[in-house]
Amino acid sequence: QVQLVESGGGLVQAGGSLRLSCAASGRTFSTYAMGWFRQAPGKEREFVAAINWSGSRTYYADSVKGRFTISRDSAKNTVYLQMNSLKPEDTAVYYCNADRRGTIEYYRGSYSPGPGVDYWGKGTLVTVSS
Repeated sequence: QVQLVESGGGLVQAGGSLRLSCAASGRTFSTYAMGWFRQAPGKEREFVAAINWSGSRTYYADSVKGRFTISRDSAKNTVYLQMNSLKPEDTAVYYCNADRRGTIEYYRGSYSPGPGVDYWGKGTLVTVSS
C-alpha cells in the first residue's frame, strides 16, 4: 500500500515557476514508477510526466516538454515536478500517481492500469494568471 500527499501548488503569474512535491509512504516506493497528471475545470484528466523506478528514464507530455522536469529522491520517498515558464493553460489540479509496475512504458498512450496497480494522491491546485 502506498499513500501519496502532494504539496507546492498555488497561484503564480504566467512565466513563473512552481515546484510540486509528492511525499510517498510505504517501503516499496523505490520500486514504483511515479507520474504526474492534471485535470483542468471541465476537462478530462491528462498525463503530464512520469519517471521510472530508478529515476533513469522520464517521459513527458508534448504540452510540457522543455518546461517541466520530473525527478525523484528515493531517500526522501518524494517525487518532484519542477514547472517553469508556466502558462494560463497549465492551470489545473495536479495529481501524483504511483504505478507498481515500475516502468514509464505504461504511461505512453492511454494510461489504463489494472486493479491494485496504481495509487493516487488527492491533488494540489495550480493556478496560473495571465
